[in-house]
Amino acid sequence: MLNKRADKLELLRIAEAVALEKSIDKELIISSMENGIAKAAKAKFGQDNEVKVLINRDNGDIEIFRKLIIVEKPENTNTEISLKEAITLSDENKSKKVGDEVLQVLPSFDFGRIAAQTAKQVITFNVREAERERQFNDFKDKKDTILSGIVKRLEFGNIIVDLGKTEAIIQKNELIPRENIKAGDRVKAYCYDVRRETRGQQIFLSRAHPKFMEKLFIQEVPEIYDGLIEIKSSARDPGSRAKICVKAIDNSLDPVGACVGMRGSRVQAVVNELQGEKIDIVNWSEDPAIIVSNALSPAEVQRVNVDSSSKKLDVILTEENLSKAIGRRGQNVRLATKLMNYEINIMTDQEDSERRQVEFKEKTENFVKNLELDETLGQLLVAEGFSSIDDIKDSTVEGLTKIEGIENETAEALIERAKEFYQKDQEEISNRIKDLGLENELINHEGLTPGMLVTLGEQKILKLADFADLASDELTGGYDIIKGERVKIKGYLEDFALSKNEADELIMSARKKIYKD
Repeated sequence: MLNKRADKLELLRIAEAVALEKSIDKELIISSMENGIAKAAKAKFGQDNEVKVLINRDNGDIEIFRKLIIVEKPENTNTEISLKEAITLSDENKSKKVGDEVLQVLPSFDFGRIAAQTAKQVITFNVREAERERQFNDFKDKKDTILSGIVKRLEFGNIIVDLGKTEAIIQKNELIPRENIKAGDRVKAYCYDVRRETRGQQIFLSRAHPKFMEKLFIQEVPEIYDGLIEIKSSARDPGSRAKICVKAIDNSLDPVGACVGMRGSRVQAVVNELQGEKIDIVNWSEDPAIIVSNALSPAEVQRVNVDSSSKKLDVILTEENLSKAIGRRGQNVRLATKLMNYEINIMTDQEDSERRQVEFKEKTENFVKNLELDETLGQLLVAEGFSSIDDIKDSTVEGLTKIEGIENETAEALIERAKEFYQKDQEEISNRIKDLGLENELINHEGLTPGMLVTLGEQKILKLADFADLASDELTGGYDIIKGERVKIKGYLEDFALSKNEADELIMSARKKIYKD
């Protein structure tokens, strides 16, 4: 019907062949053909016509129809028809009423060059889209797995990998530094993202991702694969060093030994795939102090002070172990920080002692000056765990009198003085905030205390946009390696015991407000 000289079954054979080749449903191919022929028919009979094409799935016959709406008084004969005329088209239309749709058979025609090209374009487009959708569905479940393929080509430092049915990309920054990969090499990588894009699905692979190492251990260690050992966390400096923390579900198992394997065979297999990357396997514990002691190996830790609320760890060790704990260019402590998601402060026993003395003196002076106490009473309060005037304000008479040397009258006076100081301090802070000229948007930002606002204002951070542009390290402080030496960097809000996670949340919530548009 489409072409009188053509074999009617040829369309069905083509549809079947394409469906088999592209792994696409045959019905979808035939539907694409119908759409393509309909597009060509509209070019033949007029674009105003609503054309429908049906291909017989058994014999390949093609029927072309024009869709018409039944109306009382037709104005456009290409789209409308009267009920009387509709009945003349087919007896089946006798049951139709105004508003219903009817089909009018259009005559068969031979494709011209332009019409044939139009149909081909439609069919090709639909088939390509179906193939992309099939490929996306095939690979969307491959996310968070290791994929293997052949390196097809290199583009601007990125690597294009042939996975068989489709291609994937390993971006330059997701490669292990200094590894030499050539076209034709077989490569393994971790699939961290599968996206549906205009050009089709895009599969992103990584050899530098910490999860790549974890998945390799799952492949090499049967106990992890079977769920007897759990990977709690991991951290990598790709191409150089990595740490992985493991926990045994069965207490009879040695998780570190299982991951190492006989004569180191299991861990060596992972090391070889990671181009010689040194891997520290750390035994997990409920106690963060034990984990950090294991994670900072080979350094020997003397003592660990844990602040779980702010997720901070003070690690105290001897002078000779300091460089071991920090590692080359701070690598060891940096990886341990990522592994535990704690802020780790490394210090010697002498530095810790000096820090404690300074803190004790500062707290004592604060009580003596602002509460008008003698030095002995101030020292006594600090020694009993009172860190700030707020602690005394929120305390009770019963709680204070438990301290030897403090009677009811003294306790009541302490609490009263603390409340008076707090009230006066809040008024001064409020006035200071006004004087500094902080904008209301920053003042009202949830999570920032009046004291924090004053500190920010003194640093000329007056707008929420200024705050949003900060990094969390600028708020919390930390350590940096400058010219080979570990240097303490003070944060704007370091004195407020702000954790890195809390700082991140404050900054991200500010960015959401600023960049919401």
